[in-house]
Amino acid sequence: MRIWLSRPHMSGREKVYVDQAFDSNFVAPLGPQLDAFEAAVSDYLGGNLHCVGLSSGSAALHLALRLVGVEAGDEVWISSMTFAGGIFPVLYLGARPVFFDLDPASWTVDVGLLGEALAKAAAAGKLPKAIVPTDLYGQSVDLDPLEALAAEYGVRLVVDSAESLGASYRNGRKCGTGGDASILSFNGNKIITTSGGGMLVTRSKEIADGARFLSTQARDPAPHYEHSTFGYNYRLSNICAAIGIGQMEVLDDRVATRRAINHRYRTALDHPGIAFMPEPAGYHSSQWLTAITVDAGQAGISREDIRLMLMDQQIESRPLWKPMHMQPLFSGTRYIGSGVDEALFANGLCLPSGSDMSHDEQGEVIDRIKACLAAA
Repeated sequence: MRIWLSRPHMSGREKVYVDQAFDSNFVAPLGPQLDAFEAAVSDYLGGNLHCVGLSSGSAALHLALRLVGVEAGDEVWISSMTFAGGIFPVLYLGARPVFFDLDPASWTVDVGLLGEALAKAAAAGKLPKAIVPTDLYGQSVDLDPLEALAAEYGVRLVVDSAESLGASYRNGRKCGTGGDASILSFNGNKIITTSGGGMLVTRSKEIADGARFLSTQARDPAPHYEHSTFGYNYRLSNICAAIGIGQMEVLDDRVATRRAINHRYRTALDHPGIAFMPEPAGYHSSQWLTAITVDAGQAGISREDIRLMLMDQQIESRPLWKPMHMQPLFSGTRYIGSGVDEALFANGLCLPSGSDMSHDEQGEVIDRIKACLAAA
């Protein structure tokens, strides 16, 4: 049987909540399950947060950027190593991305580079409208200095936490609680899923109210359909939210399992040339995906040798995200960095990390990689 990179993992409780939605006939976009799911996420993240369930993480980012004032021609500074859905909303608004490199100590956006660039931009009177750092592979960005920089320069901060629900930053602060707004994803390969879906999380009632308004076609209060601006059909389905309620009940278990999978990989693949994504002191990554780099000079084989070998054995692995500044779509776009992300892309690999992967399945992945290394 095929071993997947990260597939949906149901607890069994999801069907109970879906049946409740069907029994009550709340199969339309809104309903009590959606309210309950939003409340469950808010409670998990620490309360005093407004959560708006949406059709995808990209939809959440689109709304967040629009609501913090990003318009055509504005600059948005963003992590270059991210999923395409974490950058496309910048283009939807006609804004211009500027891409930033990663800090090798965390594999998240280099805050020092951002700080230097902000100082220069302020001196030139050309500050960006917003900064969008990406929590990568289940690990938080360095939130404290990012929030301090945003406040110092009056720049809006939207944190892409699509990959990090269940993780925490220093002092136990949950990922998904940073900036003016954070966005979450419940896509099928995430640590929990609603089949498809996302969420905008904010402490601002104004932003949350705006997201609910815009995500339901921007309908003004009236007995007929009245529109003073344009909106989107972005609200999360009540049925999908019912799945999410069941998934939230096992989120911490899923994190514990993925961290155990990561630990086993680290112990078993302690080999020259194999390195793992670092986890800075005080961080608690969800280890959504276990990410490694392969130094061919030391290991005797390359990242591609391992990936292709696993593919031949029906085992799914995947290179790290290709940085956006390397994509044909963004050819010529401004990039600030020294190529840390380029090297990670060239040599990095995500290993099967799903919480439903059996001990024997992980053992097969490990044994095949070890055999590949031994034969080099």
